[in-house]
Amino acid sequence: MAKSGSSPRKRKDGGPVALESVRGRAPEESPLAFDRLIHERLRLGIISALAVNASLTFNDLKQLLDTTDGNLSVHARKLEEAQYIQCTKSFEGRVPKTEYRITAAGRRALERYLDHMEALIRATRER
Repeated sequence: MAKSGSSPRKRKDGGPVALESVRGRAPEESPLAFDRLIHERLRLGIISALAVNASLTFNDLKQLLDTTDGNLSVHARKLEEAQYIQCTKSFEGRVPKTEYRITAAGRRALERYLDHMEALIRATRER
């Protein structure tokens, strides 16, 4: 939010300053589209946890994120459909085991998302 009494920064042509400009890059150099798929709290938790772990089981994620089976399944499936995570199902003895890993595309998407959020923070603090 802008400080009281201050007006939003403007470009020389009078338009608002683009987030990419604040980052020091022209918009065409850095397509920084906001990834709403990752932005959702539980999906951000899933992809972040997988970014710092080689893999996690369904139960590991469920416990780590303090969520229900159904909620985790729905959000993990959305990330899987976007090819941000990979799901492997197997058995340990007779017990089913679901394991998740982040994909290269998921890692790139998370990096873009983090870059976007850092640029937003910088832009906000510069006001």
